[in-house]
Amino acid sequence: MTITNHLDIANLRKTYANGIHAIQDISLRLTNGMFGLLGPNGAGKSTLMKTIVGLQQPDSGSITFNGTDIIQDPSFIKRQLGFLPQDFGVYPKASALDLMQHIADLKGLPKTKERHEHIAALLEKTNLYEHRKRDVQSFSGGMRQRFGIAQALLGNPRIVIVDEPTAGLDPEERNRFNNVLAELGEDIIVILSTHLVEDVRNLCTNMAIIRQGKVLAYGNPSRFLDSLHGSVWRKVIPKSEKSHYEAQYNVISSYFNSGSIVIHILSETSPEQGFEMISPMLEDVYFTHLSSQN
Repeated sequence: MTITNHLDIANLRKTYANGIHAIQDISLRLTNGMFGLLGPNGAGKSTLMKTIVGLQQPDSGSITFNGTDIIQDPSFIKRQLGFLPQDFGVYPKASALDLMQHIADLKGLPKTKERHEHIAALLEKTNLYEHRKRDVQSFSGGMRQRFGIAQALLGNPRIVIVDEPTAGLDPEERNRFNNVLAELGEDIIVILSTHLVEDVRNLCTNMAIIRQGKVLAYGNPSRFLDSLHGSVWRKVIPKSEKSHYEAQYNVISSYFNSGSIVIHILSETSPEQGFEMISPMLEDVYFTHLSSQN
């Protein structure tokens, strides 16, 4: 029987000594499934992740996991947590198998036949079993990230947090890594912290957009897309006219295409001749909320 897990974050705040308000009154409720925490670099995503896993204390607010206050009792979530930080270091000259055994020791997993089988199954799940005797330091970036997921899953955690996991990976490795993540979200909470809209669009059933420590939007990606239906317009323009359109209209995004610029505009009606209405993409949702804060 699948257990429904609950992570409740209420009115969380964190200000660093240099005066930066890294988390500003964040409230979220997460249950089983993939949850995307989307925002630009420096938005406060990593600070929020570190606070959830107990690496730092908030100034105020609460975090409860399955009914237990994990700010007061951080060991409760640590016993049920898998964490893949943005910078995942490894010991030099340690094989994947030896390193998994070492991390299992650190997590307090008893040395049993079941532990050996558990480690082998995780390396198989992440397509690393045939490389188990290789030094992790020699792995490619994608292999190392998949190893990071394998170690995060030691002990069958009820919540897994991955911070910017696909940054720097090539498309094939990104797809392979995301397939592993997608399988995890059926029975546990998986938090995917990223600035890549495509990863959230492909994987997550719920999401939040965060910027400057604030939640700008929170909910189901499909509902966000429905809210923009009929309101996103596209046009290809010369580069020299970009500032003109930005002054006249609500330009939510722009990108280069064959020497010209493609702009997306948010408008209830056609802005002018030459625009075409398009089905909104999650990128449009993302940039709409970010532009509303400028």
